[in-house]
Amino acid sequence: MSGTVDWGPVTGRFVRADDPGDLSLVSNVSIVPHIGDRVVMIRLDNGRWELPGGTLEEGEPHRDGLRRELLEELGAELVSDFQVFGYFDCRSSAPAPYRPYIPHPRFRRLVGHGEVELVGMPLNPPDGERVVLVEPVPIDEAVRRFLDGDRQELAELYRLGHALRRLGGSGA
Repeated sequence: MSGTVDWGPVTGRFVRADDPGDLSLVSNVSIVPHIGDRVVMIRLDNGRWELPGGTLEEGEPHRDGLRRELLEELGAELVSDFQVFGYFDCRSSAPAPYRPYIPHPRFRRLVGHGEVELVGMPLNPPDGERVVLVEPVPIDEAVRRFLDGDRQELAELYRLGHALRRLGGSGA
């Protein structure tokens, strides 16, 4: 991935790495989920396709946060190891952190890939995003959907996560 991504008051630069580095800076974890040779996509109630994952709870290790987010957003469980392949090195211009316990103004959004199994419906907790569709699709379809929604960074993440999974690891 190249360049900087803007998410409102947050800007992020993607760093390819199989090690998250300083874990005290990790505030979010995201996954390019796979079921066999397909990737799993989620669509929110606003119509946007999104990368599964989210903000860690206070004191929550990133792997525990990932398992929680998978149940909340996909109704899924992780059935293989989560392979970290990079992170977004983020800076926030907001006067305070999104949640009081996360690092501010600099933090990391960890990204990896892994095999999942759909075991139920998304939990959609009241304080989270509303997932209306969970769908395993071929990688080309996922990329097309992200590009159609002007989400170039997510198309690139899915391509990279899918390619690295086929290679058998993080590839860093």
